[in-house]
Amino acid sequence: MLIFVRNWPTMESLRRSKKYQNLVRWFNSIALDYASTLDEVVSAYVGKRGIGKSPAPSLKEKVHVSKEITSGPEVDLPGAKVGEVCVRFAPEPSGYLHIGHAKAGLLNKYFAERYKGRLIVRFDDTNPSKESNEFVENVLKDIDTLGIKYDVVTYTSDYFPKLMEMAESLIKQGKAYVDDTPKEQMRKERMDGVESKCRNNTVEENLALWREMVNGTERGMQCCVRGKLDMQDPNKSLRDPVYYRCNTDPHHRVGSKYRVYPTYDFACPFVDALEGVTHALRSSEYHDRNAQYYRILQDMGLRRVEIYEFSRLNMVYTLLSKRKLLWFVQNKKVDDWTDPRFPTVQGIVRRGLKIEALIQFILEQGASKNLNLMEWDKLWTINKKIIDPVCARHTAVLKDQRVLLTLTNGPEKPFTRILPRHKKYEGAGKKATTFTNRIWLEYADASVISVGQEVTLMDWGNAIIQEIKTENGLITQLVGELHLEGSVKSTKLKLTWLPDIEDLVSLSLVEFDYLINKKKLEEDEDFIDNLNPCTRRETPALGDPNMRNLKQGEIIQLERKTYYRCDVPFVRPSKPIVLFAIPDGRQQSAAN
Repeated sequence: MLIFVRNWPTMESLRRSKKYQNLVRWFNSIALDYASTLDEVVSAYVGKRGIGKSPAPSLKEKVHVSKEITSGPEVDLPGAKVGEVCVRFAPEPSGYLHIGHAKAGLLNKYFAERYKGRLIVRFDDTNPSKESNEFVENVLKDIDTLGIKYDVVTYTSDYFPKLMEMAESLIKQGKAYVDDTPKEQMRKERMDGVESKCRNNTVEENLALWREMVNGTERGMQCCVRGKLDMQDPNKSLRDPVYYRCNTDPHHRVGSKYRVYPTYDFACPFVDALEGVTHALRSSEYHDRNAQYYRILQDMGLRRVEIYEFSRLNMVYTLLSKRKLLWFVQNKKVDDWTDPRFPTVQGIVRRGLKIEALIQFILEQGASKNLNLMEWDKLWTINKKIIDPVCARHTAVLKDQRVLLTLTNGPEKPFTRILPRHKKYEGAGKKATTFTNRIWLEYADASVISVGQEVTLMDWGNAIIQEIKTENGLITQLVGELHLEGSVKSTKLKLTWLPDIEDLVSLSLVEFDYLINKKKLEEDEDFIDNLNPCTRRETPALGDPNMRNLKQGEIIQLERKTYYRCDVPFVRPSKPIVLFAIPDGRQQSAAN
């Protein structure tokens, strides 16, 4: 077994190549049959005897997603030991979780499971001006939706007393000072490497101003606490960062108890160390602040927490800044944080995305540090593969774009047949289809039919068009006769149809487009200057009576149209069923 472990890196390399397939199969067999034993051996010997790296299966292998995505970069945490890893997912409760947060959450989940460790969900609630209980509740809801199992929920606000003690201790040690420099001047001095006039204040002067801050006095409100690091460091994050600032807004958990609040940069390393976090996962946008994180831990005299970086998830035509998303909510450009045009977890689920597809999409990327601008089409293509085999089929015609076809030899008395809702998936259930001598066709279909042409009426049979009536150049009616003995293989047109009966239900088919019209905004571009003028379009339609039974959230396919998610089910005849169009990875948006 030790020989096997000693050669683990070589064997892992062979697994990624297409050579020596017999050897690879043997390797995989041993790794599967003796997984628990291998974990114990590796945990005992890796890092002690220089045998090799800890075995870390591919991120894609770990979650047992589809076979075609099981190749990918190996993922390993530095210095990690099975059973001793503790990670944390630390969202700020200033908005709902979006697709970028989902990546961070799922990666933390992966590593916690991979190393049989702990996962802490910690709310970074240090800014009362932006945070609320609504966001806390919905973040927890989103975490549950993503299937992220955690050991405990904590709050940075739980540690406010200890954080204040640490800030005061650093002031007393001369490792921090209180600064009343105006905000803009302070920013410029940091950029230029100019020391603040307050940097050399005495400990007594700093403590006096600190008490003014704690009491929220007018004088204290002019001040902040800064770390005394290095104003000449090329890494600007080390140029005396702000540790504490005043804020008189009530906090969603502790009310008006405090007038001072720690910054993320100060609180995060402190709480990570206290909670026993071994590895802090952070997106690569924080890379320049890693040195600051380690320096603050050092000044605090706390143990080291290893940072593990992964690339931020960026999507085309998409804003992931919570500040910018909040602008859309406040300015009523969207309904709320669950709007299907939003990249929030609740928004894209409401649009019709299955969580399985989101998880597969994110885990395909793994924990790569490469910066990528991802296409939504790829995500929706994965989603289509999940929903197509199981979602029920129904029929609809556009209300204002339909043409009546009269079948001269059709049934004088309507009759009903029970048909499957999905021909290849029995679990989709059954539906009742009515057959009459008057049926509705889509105008788009009627416009390409010629007199004498034989067409196929789906789920019925063939018909021959005998007459096309027009008025002012527009088709108003078709006349034909059933030719059920005709071959469906010989016809070019396979048409969906609805019976002309009173039981048809009203539908509102809703299509969406991106909120911005530029694939990627540059740093100097204002998103408000790039708003998409039309992001939602509703089209009235008629649907088969079976759609009365649709449940909210149910996904269906309208034959020869696309996939839809039922957002508002049937309530009464005068109120339409609202169906949200689900992209399939191929369609161009029709909302513009």
